[in-house]
Amino acid sequence: MRTCLLAAALVIASTGTGLAQDAAAGQAVFKRLCFPCHDAGPGAKVKLGPPLNGLDGRQAGTIPGFNYSEANKTSGIKWSDATFPEYIKNPMQRMPGTRMAFAGVRDEKDIANLWAYLKQFDDSGNTK
Repeated sequence: MRTCLLAAALVIASTGTGLAQDAAAGQAVFKRLCFPCHDAGPGAKVKLGPPLNGLDGRQAGTIPGFNYSEANKTSGIKWSDATFPEYIKNPMQRMPGTRMAFAGVRDEKDIANLWAYLKQFDDSGNTK
């Protein structure tokens, strides 16, 4: 019985550690993979893609001033801890018809860190 409890505790502890998010590491992922097309933070502007401020809880395809594809506007996606990782792994598969020609992020840790970085910004680009 003690062995089972110890094993369960180790699984829970390792899962929590594996899901830890690091916004600073996410900023590095953002600069490497997203920055050529997107902006985030104070003063973020429309580039090839929309700025990613206020992403957490926002409906996809709704940033004023950006011309989204119909696929994006009608996707029904509301960005969250659940939807962002699913999308960013393969945007073109998750949202057929999107103009976001990006192969995706495969590394789970990079995805978690990237989301931690992006969700820290409110609509104005200030950290929450």
